[in-house]
Amino acid sequence: QVQLVESGGGLVQPGSSLRLSCAASGFTFSSYGMKWVRQAPGKGLKWISGINSGGGSPTYADSVKGRFTISRDNAKNTLYLQMNSLKPEDTAVYYCARMGELPKGQGTQVTVSS
Repeated sequence: QVQLVESGGGLVQPGSSLRLSCAASGFTFSSYGMKWVRQAPGKGLKWISGINSGGGSPTYADSVKGRFTISRDNAKNTLYLQMNSLKPEDTAVYYCARMGELPKGQGTQVTVSS
């Protein structure tokens, strides 16, 4: 059974950094492209970043380009999202998911506020 468990969120001030992790199990992680999506309060899911199965070809939404970095460690079955220069508009629940699929986990809350 596919499991994706997000962690690393928290309450931070604008300009701070956080690193999110997504622990994967129940499938061959290294065979799947992965993505991060987020859901801001009162809004729908929004794609923010993706990466191919081998860890190459990272892509980003314009809203996070230059501030966020996606990466993965296939030996550890873990996906990461390094978030720098956080802004209040980054406040959301962050989810990881396999490419082409909806999130399956509970997400991790990121709140950026002074």
